[in-house]
Amino acid sequence: MATSEYVPQPARYAIFVDAGYLYAASGALLLGCGSRREYRVAAEKLIKALTDHADEQRRGELLRVYWFDAAPKRQPTVDQRVIANLPLVKLRLGNLNAQGQQKGVDAQLRADLEALARHRAITDAVLLAGDEDMLPAVEAAQRYGVRVHLWGVEPTHGSNQAEWLVWESDTVEVLPAEFLRPYFTKAKVLPVPAPGSAAAVRDAAAAAQRSSPVPSPSQVFAGRPPSVKPTPAAARAAVPVPGAATPATVAASLNSATAAPSDGKLGPDRDHMLEIGEHVAQKWIFERGRDNIRDLLPGPILPPVIDKELLIEAEKELGGSLRPYQEARTWLRDGFWERVYREFGIGIGKSD
Repeated sequence: MATSEYVPQPARYAIFVDAGYLYAASGALLLGCGSRREYRVAAEKLIKALTDHADEQRRGELLRVYWFDAAPKRQPTVDQRVIANLPLVKLRLGNLNAQGQQKGVDAQLRADLEALARHRAITDAVLLAGDEDMLPAVEAAQRYGVRVHLWGVEPTHGSNQAEWLVWESDTVEVLPAEFLRPYFTKAKVLPVPAPGSAAAVRDAAAAAQRSSPVPSPSQVFAGRPPSVKPTPAAARAAVPVPGAATPATVAASLNSATAAPSDGKLGPDRDHMLEIGEHVAQKWIFERGRDNIRDLLPGPILPPVIDKELLIEAEKELGGSLRPYQEARTWLRDGFWERVYREFGIGIGKSD
């Protein structure tokens, strides 16, 4: 009796997520944001919600989640590294060019979807995307008998998915704002000082100091008693002028400059360091477990070995050393503890 190699396969599905579409559409819908820098995403919880939702609808078992995103020079961010470590999640990175455009993402998605369909590894594919560039991937999978279920994000108006993509998919579902809202929060924005306020005057003086190649002694030491060390930027730029400061003041300025790099470059941005600190804490909570992170409480001082690990993680993200920037290292720790305290529902503290 002749048999065919094409025997019925057990039901199995994979989820394919175009993170660029998901983030952009959700940021616009929920927060009115046009840039990913303007909001934060609880990616692990979001992925868990997506897989749970798919499990309620699809027959069979989940093969894995394919998460397609982009990064400059394909170097993953801290968030993307956390996603890559999640179980049953495969991170695929395209390149993010200077204009903020994703390159190579649709090609990777098509290659994965078509390969799984060709080898009969899946019977169904859930595709969360909106770009018409995804259409060849849908058609390729369908030629091998795979059913494609298109998911989209509720649009702010009209439609945020290509018409042909909707037409070609086997089923279509729109994820409502209520489903996505718990996983998107607006990023913290520092308040803008009122014109004429002490903070505005201080910020203006700092900006003038940064833009001036050789600031005057009055700019460097204005408002600072001799017992307080100047900021690294001020110490780096200060040029002793006879009569402008005492020898002791000049010596203190030179001593404080040892905390700044000799190439004259400004240190890392405070908001960036707080964000990296939070992301590392989030990653460690996931990888090491809440019980192990709880052992670090009450903080805010980390054991030297753990503090060194935190510094190494941050330097990987920045692509450079933080050792010359003591203030940046303090911001990093503050961001770390802010995330840990939020995890365990206790007050926000600052590192010493």
